[in-house]
Amino acid sequence: MDHSNHVRLSSTELTPSLLEGATIYGADDHKVGHVSHVHGSGAASQIIVDVGGFLGLGAKPVAVPASDLEFMRDEDGDIHAVTAWTKDQLEKMPEHHH
Repeated sequence: MDHSNHVRLSSTELTPSLLEGATIYGADDHKVGHVSHVHGSGAASQIIVDVGGFLGLGAKPVAVPASDLEFMRDEDGDIHAVTAWTKDQLEKMPEHHH
């Protein structure tokens, strides 16, 4: 997927209501997970990403700083993110506990 034409979100748009459920694409442009929930708002927030699993089962939640993710809207207005992390790297992170 070519993300170069997608509109980047401003830091004021990094809110739970917009980001929850967003697909995250990794360094190899494969889907690596989805946004489970957000702690805080803006560029300093922690994004909790559900990594792995199948159909929502067995996914592992990990915390990633918002600054490690580039959130954007595609041509259809759907919000997604791109990160330099790979799925393997994310799966090796410590599990996030509420």
